[in-house]
Amino acid sequence: MTPHLTILGLESSCDDTAAAIVCQAEGHRPEILSSIVYGQAELHADFGGVVPEIAARAHAEKLDVAVAEALAAAQMTLADLDAVAVTAGPGLIGGVLSGVMCAKGLSAATGLPLVGVNHLAGHALTPRLTDAVAFPYLMLLVSGGHCQYLIVRGPEEFTRLGGTIDDAPGEAFDKTARLLGLAQPGGPAVEADAKTGDPKRFRLPRPLLDRPDCNLSFSGLKTAVLRARDQIVAEKGGLTRQDRADLCAGFQQAVADTLTEKTRRAIRLYIRENPAEPVVAVAGGVAANGTIRAGLQALCQEAGARFLAPPLALCTDNAAMIAYAGMERFRAGARDGMDLAARPRWPLDKTSPALLGSGKKGAKA
Repeated sequence: MTPHLTILGLESSCDDTAAAIVCQAEGHRPEILSSIVYGQAELHADFGGVVPEIAARAHAEKLDVAVAEALAAAQMTLADLDAVAVTAGPGLIGGVLSGVMCAKGLSAATGLPLVGVNHLAGHALTPRLTDAVAFPYLMLLVSGGHCQYLIVRGPEEFTRLGGTIDDAPGEAFDKTARLLGLAQPGGPAVEADAKTGDPKRFRLPRPLLDRPDCNLSFSGLKTAVLRARDQIVAEKGGLTRQDRADLCAGFQQAVADTLTEKTRRAIRLYIRENPAEPVVAVAGGVAANGTIRAGLQALCQEAGARFLAPPLALCTDNAAMIAYAGMERFRAGARDGMDLAARPRWPLDKTSPALLGSGKKGAKA
């Protein structure tokens, strides 16, 4: 192990512009020295979702500011760094490109090594940043654009057990929020409304539970919410606040139940080859949902597995996870040149067939 490393991380894959500095001394746990995140919720509020062009422009305007603030908060200069790590995909290509170009500029100007990072690997390696977890462990990566079960075997070695075949849970939360006239991002809005709702009022589906694998689907659940909403509107002429709260509670419970049952199956597969001291971790923005966390925590207790969820600030997109993932790659000897490409698609498991199909630019997931 290199005696001491200090890495600057940059993240701009969707609608959060972030910079962070993470250091680690030999024999010690990694330490987050600073973490700066600029959100864009207000910029996209009138559009019901993230507008890629607006996001890319905002990243270009804020990346250098975020870097300066991260350095100042850590009381460091660029001369104190060992490398620059940056999200090189997957994500909205304009945003990813903004981050990659900023990182290349820093690398060219300072001579610092450049390390490209898979955004999903950043989430998947977060338990090692926060809890120094040993390989292998089971990871449920559940966010706005992604949902998959991974056995994390190394910094760049992942085995996918299953994942979503259509909408990711976070995407379903956003779409449900739009259907019900709630603000974006949809996850926090639906969760807040669900607190006063009755999750048993509406008989919403638990998709794919009739299949024995670990794959998931949430598109039909969103459609079921739409039909329930339309039926209420047809009967009453509109939705009451309680109607909306009940729909939110029912939808959230359906997602939680589905994830819990599919996680049960993933744990069985994982424990078959890792029976001693199993660890189950969850990461990504949807991991911040209290109902989903509670269901997964209870399941792990029942299965005799250690449950790990990062602090809420590290569930959503951030640059600390990118800095740490970059540190793992850097220690393994990885270096990227000025030909580092921004990638809209970049599956972690390169051997499993794509769940969502492929295009000219490669597998989507």
